Amino acid sequence: MDLELKGKLAVVTGGSKGIGLGIARAFAREGANVVITARTHEAVEEAARGIAEDYGVTAVPVASDVATASGCQAVIDAAAAAGGADIFVSNAGTGSNETVADAPDEKWTDYWDLHVMAAVRLSRGLADQMDTKGGGAMLMNASICAVQPLWYEPIYNTTKAALLMFGKCLSSEMIKRNIRVNTVNPGLIRTPDWERTARELRGDGWEDYLQEVADEHADIKRFGSVEELADFCVFLCSPRAAYSVGSAYHVDGGMLKTV
Repeated sequence: MDLELKGKLAVVTGGSKGIGLGIARAFAREGANVVITARTHEAVEEAARGIAEDYGVTAVPVASDVATASGCQAVIDAAAAAGGADIFVSNAGTGSNETVADAPDEKWTDYWDLHVMAAVRLSRGLADQMDTKGGGAMLMNASICAVQPLWYEPIYNTTKAALLMFGKCLSSEMIKRNIRVNTVNPGLIRTPDWERTARELRGDGWEDYLQEVADEHADIKRFGSVEELADFCVFLCSPRAAYSVGSAYHVDGGMLKTV
């Protein structure tokens, strides 16, 4: 299937590793140019270089902290210099580990800035670029934890739930500008972060640990691959999904236990 993305410009935050890198590479495979962001200069440069070499597209690295207004502006400026965004994937984020009783205010604020305000600032700035090109698509990468929380990460659960709601509110506003907004809620996706955590907890038996987690939580009894999630995200952002507006899609192998 031709996803009609050749020559488009996709902006992906958190694009140097894991899900973000997988999404950026999936866009590039379809012929789209990409702007990828991450906080670490060396990591984002290496990721962009690999994308350009593997797929023959333009890959622009931006080393910035999108949890700040200045970091978001750097991404907006880079996209403008590359011809203007057609697609925006708000992916930057990370898990947390705390209790409500013990977590300081600063931790709540940090996660709010990263998961919510980055999406607010970037979608606001990149929408103006999409306007000049006749429209576009945005995707919020939230989490199954936005609707089915895990007990040990209340800050992550709360801020991802806010991102889910933001995507819905943004969709109603942006569709008037021919910009489609959707949200994806991944379940267990086998990222480098999951593998690192498993090694820290179980050592040589880390793969058995991941299987135990999958057996407990996912009806499909395995983790999803980054590529499986990335393919779904790229389709949602393509003209082939033109009637998908304001929806939330669970890519979770049956992990969600409600309707």
